[in-house]
Amino acid sequence: MSLVAMSASGTEAKEPVFTVPLFINGKEHHPEKTFDVVSPATGKVAHRCGASSVADAGAAVEAAAEAFKTWRKTTPTQRRDIFLKAAEIMNSRREELAGYMREETGAAKPWCDFNLNVATDILKDIAGRIPTLEGSFPAMMDPDTSGIIMREPYGVVLSVAPWNTPYILGTRSVAFPIAAGNTSVLKGTEAAPRTTFAIASVFHEAGLPNGVLNVIIHEPSAGAAVTSAIIANPPRQEDQLHGQYGCRAHHRGARWRESHADADLQLAADQCALGSFLHSGQICMGTERILVHKVIKKEFVDKFRASVEKIFPSSAEAPTLINSASVDKNKKLVADATRKRASVIFGNAEAQEISNTRLQPIAVDNMTPEMDL
Repeated sequence: MSLVAMSASGTEAKEPVFTVPLFINGKEHHPEKTFDVVSPATGKVAHRCGASSVADAGAAVEAAAEAFKTWRKTTPTQRRDIFLKAAEIMNSRREELAGYMREETGAAKPWCDFNLNVATDILKDIAGRIPTLEGSFPAMMDPDTSGIIMREPYGVVLSVAPWNTPYILGTRSVAFPIAAGNTSVLKGTEAAPRTTFAIASVFHEAGLPNGVLNVIIHEPSAGAAVTSAIIANPPRQEDQLHGQYGCRAHHRGARWRESHADADLQLAADQCALGSFLHSGQICMGTERILVHKVIKKEFVDKFRASVEKIFPSSAEAPTLINSASVDKNKKLVADATRKRASVIFGNAEAQEISNTRLQPIAVDNMTPEMDL
């Protein structure tokens, strides 16, 4: 028997949709304007998120600037203990945190677990490094003079992190500045706001003082205005950008793979398959192109096909991408390449999947420079 909640009028009552708040000066902040966050795994609205305004962004910077006055004076051991506590809390809340990431990004459970494992290790590693921040008394050319080198925090740091590895890149983007005595405004991704908010929640629960870490998230159309306002704000001293989106050239050199004539072809095939299609290929250092010596090409291609099928079987549900626009873009790239005489050696870009955010792995051969791919 199923029970359905009914309103006083006799109609079915709907549960209120959760709204992800901003996090400013140690408190939740709920802007009037919100936007939908659609889960790529289900195609449905997972929740809503408060849309940061220019004024909200300014408030976050001001809160960070005020907190910097006292945070910069904390001792290394005080900061270390907060980081170790944050690592403990993140590990204890891993099922909850992984659930946010799965829902918002469509990531598989192993990728969520990997994110949380690495993020926890980052916190522990940085905690151990905090006491090593020190100055020095260098020898001077003039024996009658002396010098002191002091390491001082900058101030307010703007951190920007993407959705593809949100716990790793989000945690890293704020942890290093905060560990050194800075304060931070984390500009989270609109694709995974609850995941981003969870990072601040972990730090706050660990005892990080109000204002040291602030989180703002804006709708896509407000990106330029909000970001420009933060950069122009006088208390902000430094910027950190993490991830491939918007700074893709930084990773371009790492996205090629080569297989030489004397290579272990099975190992190469397995690693190229993982590098290409793990997390639906949405990893900053993911493999985009494979260069193979002509002597071993046929054997490698056969092994590569088998490796992809073994790791990402075509009989299973197709991997999930962050949104349907990403699927459409990939299909157009493959269509352009095949029109210009490339050949598809694995997958079918025209296959109908259970949702418009899914796409089976596709590999293309005989590429030429005039192809968009």
